This record gives sequence, C-alpha cells and structure tokens, in this order.
Amino acid sequence: LLIVEDDVNFARILLDMAQQQGFKVIAAQTGSTGLMLAQQFLPSAILLDIRLPEMDGWTVLDRLKHDPNTRHIPVHIMTVEEGRQRGLQLGAIAYLQKPLTSETISEALTKIKGFVERQVKNLLVVEDDDTQRLSIVELIGNSDVSTTAVSTGAAALEAIATQPFDCLVLDLGLPDMTGFELIEQIKLLPNGKTLPIIVYTGREISKAQETELRRIAETIIIKDVRSPERLLDETALFLHRVQANLPAPKRQILEQLHSQDYFLTGKKALIVDDDMRNIFALTSMLERYQIQVLYAENGREGIALLENTPDIDVVLMDVMMPEMDGYETTRVIRENDQFKSLPIIALTAKAMQGDREKCIEAGASDYITKPVDTEQLLSLLRVWLYR
Repeated sequence: LLIVEDDVNFARILLDMAQQQGFKVIAAQTGSTGLMLAQQFLPSAILLDIRLPEMDGWTVLDRLKHDPNTRHIPVHIMTVEEGRQRGLQLGAIAYLQKPLTSETISEALTKIKGFVERQVKNLLVVEDDDTQRLSIVELIGNSDVSTTAVSTGAAALEAIATQPFDCLVLDLGLPDMTGFELIEQIKLLPNGKTLPIIVYTGREISKAQETELRRIAETIIIKDVRSPERLLDETALFLHRVQANLPAPKRQILEQLHSQDYFLTGKKALIVDDDMRNIFALTSMLERYQIQVLYAENGREGIALLENTPDIDVVLMDVMMPEMDGYETTRVIRENDQFKSLPIIALTAKAMQGDREKCIEAGASDYITKPVDTEQLLSLLRVWLYR
C-alpha cells in the first residue's frame, strides 16, 4: 500500500492500521514523491490526500490514471477537501472526507483489501436492445471481468440488491422506467451508493439533463463511431483492469485512444513568453492535442489579446519577461473580474525556493518549471480545465 499524505501523524496512524491488515506500506509526504514511488513499485493500492505541497492530489490522481502502467491501481482519497463526485469521475475507487474515525479507516482498508484480492471484477450492463447488449458484453469480455446483462430497470435493481458490482453501464431508454429514475433508485441501495455509473446512450440529451447526469453519474458517452473505444476505456478505468493483461487488439484500441485527449480538443490557450523558441516548442506540443494556440511576446500584448478574445480557456505565463514580468501581468489580469477564475499556469525557468509561493501570491493557479515536462503540463491543463 502506498500512502501519500503530508500530515506525519495521520500518515503514521494509516501506516499502523494498514500493517495490522497485512499490507506492506510505503509512504510519501509530497505528490511528486508519491507519483515516483507509484511508478517504481506499482503498489496494490494507494491512499491519497488532495492538499499536498508542490503537486496537489488532483494532479497526482490525473497522472496515475493517464499512465497505462498505473491506471489500474485503486486510489482511495482521504482529504479535508470537498470533491467526492470529481474524485470518482476521475477514477478514484472511493472518497472519504476528514476528520475520520478509526472505524471508518479500518472499514476502508478492509474494502480495499477485498477489492485487491478479488481477481475477477463484476460489471452490470443495462440495455434493452438485444444486439447492443451482446455487443457491449463482447467488447468488454475477457477472463478478468464477469458481466451480468439485463434489459429492464427492475432486473437491474434486483441484480444490485443481490450482489455487489464494480461498475454499471446504463442505457437511458428502458421499457419500464427512465434511466434517471433508475439511477435515483440505485443510489438508495446499500450496494448502489458508491457504484460507478457509465451512461451509454444513443439519444440526444438536453443541457439540463446533461447537468443532472454529471451530478449523479461518473461518465456520459453518446453512442457514435468512436464510442465503443471510449466505453472499453471507461469500463477499464472503473474496473481497474490491468492494461498489460488485456488481449492485444483491446490493448491497441486503448493505446490509440490515449494518444489523443478528447478533454483537451478544441480548447484555446494563450502563451505569454518573450522567447520565440519557447512559444514555438509549446505551440507544436499543444497543437498535437488539437488545442488552439494564441501567443503574445510581452505582458501588455498578452493582456490586450485576452481582453479582445473572450473565449480563452487557459493562459501559460512565462515569469521572466522584460518590462512587465509574469507576476505583474498575472496581477493585472486578476484585477479584471471577468478573469477571476481563468486558469493561469506560470512557467518558471528554475525551481527556486519560494517560486511557487510567489506565483500563487501573484494570482497564478499553478506553476511548472522549464524545460516543460509534457506529461505534467497536460495533467495541469486537464486538472485546471476540469474546474
């Protein structure tokens, strides 16, 4: 078990309790150390705090879930922060809010142990179209998943009441009730409270319905040409399947899917940097992920561009610029109410002591050091754009 927690006393309590349950334990006090240990030791499970120095828990979770070698590791979040639905949507297996009692911790460890020891995971598919139902079962297939497929809401409720499932794939159009009604009823069952739900539907849904679904389900996939790949990917995430153990064709589908990032496609980024080489390097990297890029070579130009282009999603701000540096530019941007919550990621040349504090104090959302690590930047973009 890997524990990523900066509160030494709480980490010690977790360590003692985990050892009593038979876990070997390694611990990290920062997000970056936790990530390194996870990649090095591939633990059976991870307990993760969100408020961590340097790299926060959201970024750690995102990096773990975007690396095919660590994606299957169950991550249990234990933190003071709100964010249960967000954590579960990003692939965490459970989310507990501190302060915690020893009973709650013990129960969580027992659940994790049970999950890790169970080789075969259980999937429930609720789909009234016979052909679709069979094709979903076939698509997900394989010896590490046992799939139960039903065609009505009533049969789904009965199945969930009688056995625990690790994930549910649900079509919204059912003969006996709507998908919304079914989800509401599932959430009332003891086995259904924390069940990850993937809505897989062919019907158009309104904005209001989408908002409601995002509140109660983990993922929404609208059926189209690319949707079977996404369904394979999302079920693999929530069933914590080991990608390396999947049959070759399924592995290839996932590898191909992960070389693109649908979450970032079509987003608009503004780069503010006085060095054309940096602008060029960042632009070519971001354009590979179909992000639209605008750039400015100084702070004033950056502010003007921002004011004239209202739909910019994120700003990458170089800190060291002549005349008006990145700190000052960020402060000026933050003075405009329109940009109060715009994600601004500061780029610093050297990680000097206190750099991060200076960036955050000036109003940056986060910071990254140059030369920019691609994986880390993509992760920061996903984490901040999610908000």
